[in-house]
Amino acid sequence: MKIIHCHPKYQHLKSEIENLIKDFDNKGEAVTIGQRNVIKSFQIDGLKLNIKSFKKPNAFNSFIYKWIRPSKAKRSFEYASRLIDCEISTPFPIAYIEETSVFGLKNSYYVSEHIDYDFEFRALIHNPKYPKREEILKQFARFTFKLHENNINFLDHSPGNTLVVKTEQGYKFYLIDLNRMRFENMTFDKRMHNFRRLWLSKTMIKVIAEKYSELYKKPYQETHDLMLKHSMAFQHKINRKKLRRSGRKMQFKS
Repeated sequence: MKIIHCHPKYQHLKSEIENLIKDFDNKGEAVTIGQRNVIKSFQIDGLKLNIKSFKKPNAFNSFIYKWIRPSKAKRSFEYASRLIDCEISTPFPIAYIEETSVFGLKNSYYVSEHIDYDFEFRALIHNPKYPKREEILKQFARFTFKLHENNINFLDHSPGNTLVVKTEQGYKFYLIDLNRMRFENMTFDKRMHNFRRLWLSKTMIKVIAEKYSELYKKPYQETHDLMLKHSMAFQHKINRKKLRRSGRKMQFKS
């Protein structure tokens, strides 16, 4: 059985989307081809959209995603809708598709509008001399603060999951890869913990902590120290795993 759920704004594209799914393996322009998921872009009536095909789940997860927990595709669609309701940017959710059998979920897809972005957040990490880097980081701090104020805990808040678009008013941030979120009260500790996956350098933490403390009305040093603590703990955890594999000593960036 195939379920195609379209946003009301895009109901008229339902049959075209179904045709794209049928030919997904053979058509479309590859955006990302990973071990788990594949993203391709397509054109429909002048609209460029992205379709994300999630890895086929194992038997256990197949059962879970059909009968107990929403699929990653459905969560991506619903979470995107919720972000937009909070005026937080993400590629507009067009549809999600689930192919199931009596035993569980077989295949699932998430369809969203394509975003022509200027760079990913990770560019600021790899290039300390990136133009207007400090100003972008301050605006990013404001963006993340808005997330937290709306009780959104984006569990995959990582360098590749924020697309940045330069506008006349400044910089606009779009969240992607949305299927892991919690909607909960964001305590101060949870807020600072949420920055840990961004792989921030010490300089970046200083800039972001300064702006965030101003918005949250919390002392800068307290904000900085807790953000640094969570970031270092996460980076050291990842570095220890890399160290075991490579035998090299790795340093926390300054």
